[in-house]
Amino acid sequence: METGMLHLHSLLRWVILLLLLLGLIQAFGKKESIKSTSLWLMIAAHTMLLIGIYQWVAGRYGILNGLPENVPSLMKDSFYRFYWVEHPLLMVVAITLITLARGKAKLLNFKNTGWLLLIALIFILVAVPWPFREAGAGRAWFPGM
Repeated sequence: METGMLHLHSLLRWVILLLLLLGLIQAFGKKESIKSTSLWLMIAAHTMLLIGIYQWVAGRYGILNGLPENVPSLMKDSFYRFYWVEHPLLMVVAITLITLARGKAKLLNFKNTGWLLLIALIFILVAVPWPFREAGAGRAWFPGM
């Protein structure tokens, strides 16, 4: 189950990125279809958050499993610092921005929606464990690769 949750979490990354890009195009193009796109984006983001919370708490490197004996401190080890602090914090901020953007999209406030989505996209791009990330914190482009 753990591997399946990790793969689903990785696949949802692409769904969210595609919906974010579509939402940005619609927001800055002043299209009313941003209402439905922002809804699907928010649903995907909150689903990803729930899966991420499970991974953070009970996953392979979750906080319930604790730090390995050879790791002196959480903040000194870049792998655990990324997965226990940086990634969750930045993603929660990004999901909060996506939720705020959804509220603005319902009011058809295109400018604010676009800026909130752009900032969320930047946070997500910084926090995703891309394959080129340092210290083994990176993941494959697609699950199972």
